[in-house]
Amino acid sequence: FPVTIPAVGKRYFVNTSAARTLTLPADPALNDEIQIFDASGLAGTNNITVDRNTNKINGGTTNLTMSTNGAAITLIYTGATYGWKSL
Repeated sequence: FPVTIPAVGKRYFVNTSAARTLTLPADPALNDEIQIFDASGLAGTNNITVDRNTNKINGGTTNLTMSTNGAAITLIYTGATYGWKSL
């Protein structure tokens, strides 16, 4: 159930009754921010995959997996060197 995140500066409450994939914007601007929440509290069983969409996440070139029940994350785009940084 892939979903492309349509807008930055928003909060996304993810229903984890099944595994989900969210795709980050392809062309983020410096300081863009996105918050993702495991609304159903089942990410430990049904992971949320955050697809980096060619941009780095925390300086790496792999997608982010949220696998803790009730997890929440804030991602801020810091530029091409480190990409999206998690708080």
